[in-house]
Amino acid sequence: MAGLYIHIPFCAKRCLYCDFFSNTDKGYKAPFLRALIREMELRQSYLKGERLETIYFGGGTPSQLSAQELALLFEAIYRHFSVADHPEITLEANPDDLRPDYIQSLRTLPINRISMGVQSFRPQALRLLNRRHTAAQAIQAVRDCQAQGYTNLSIDLIYGWPGQTLRDWEQDLEVACSLDVPHLSAYHLIYEEGTALRRLLDEGAITAVDEELSLALFERLMDRAAAHGYLHYEISNFSLPGSHARHNSAYWEGIPYLGLGPSAHSFNGEERHWNISSLPNYIIGIEKGAPRIESEQLDTPTRYNEQILTGLRTRRGISLQEIGMRFGTDYQNHCQRLALPFIRQGLLRADEAGRVTLTRRGLFISDTIMSELLWV
Repeated sequence: MAGLYIHIPFCAKRCLYCDFFSNTDKGYKAPFLRALIREMELRQSYLKGERLETIYFGGGTPSQLSAQELALLFEAIYRHFSVADHPEITLEANPDDLRPDYIQSLRTLPINRISMGVQSFRPQALRLLNRRHTAAQAIQAVRDCQAQGYTNLSIDLIYGWPGQTLRDWEQDLEVACSLDVPHLSAYHLIYEEGTALRRLLDEGAITAVDEELSLALFERLMDRAAAHGYLHYEISNFSLPGSHARHNSAYWEGIPYLGLGPSAHSFNGEERHWNISSLPNYIIGIEKGAPRIESEQLDTPTRYNEQILTGLRTRRGISLQEIGMRFGTDYQNHCQRLALPFIRQGLLRADEAGRVTLTRRGLFISDTIMSELLWV
């Protein structure tokens, strides 16, 4: 099994916090689509014939593409790759793009999951983050998707924005949980280098929330999600039973995937590859039949460390036996020895089969725990 990620780089405008590669010049759209289809042809052998269990359109803002443009991409996907009988096919979308006529047009396509970038229902947060939708538009977009048969919906939320209070967050969670969506993703705001939001922070124009409030926001998130029946299956992700994100779960489980489009990453189990983060140069390279791709060979310590960093983020955790089989007994013993103090402190738990997971207390200091288990 394998996954396919397609990076659609176009945005109507850039959000202040975003450091993902994007472009607001729609004049590139037609040559980009031609290049993307050509890249499928050039790189179809990367997955060695493995069937696609998941297809994910990310960005950028994939909902900036029309249904007709997406149909061209699906025709090429099914022509160049082997696709499973019941794949998960996700489209990231902005709420204000999800008008009833657009949603109806999407129903002609194989898309069966929509991930909606809501971020907040609080007007002050939407203005601060430079989002282009209102809370009312986001709520209506969810209802319109449901009315047209999309039941597999996910909402993205951001917490820890400057000036946010615990009550602000409670109100966001109340609205999100009332919408009957089966999946929630919630991320603490990060001030990434090079973003407009980071510049405002460095200039003293805004102030980050303190650690005490950050922890309280995370705790309230877990409590409210659990009260509404959501399973906390990854540090930032919550789902109703059977509605976890299959595509993202494959990332955390180390399943191979191919990334197409500018800045997209690929992974084949031994190496990581990524396309150039330039739309014009991406297109030029594809047109010449020589995609501009960088790569990194993953040695054993790197692959072990990635297993720790991705596995411990999930409810599934890590298996000491699997570590031993994949990397050798030295790595298994190293992990077991360093995990033991955290197990004794109640920050990690280990079952009889040797599977190690974070406890609720451990979730609050997960970065510290994972860093201690790395091979350095």
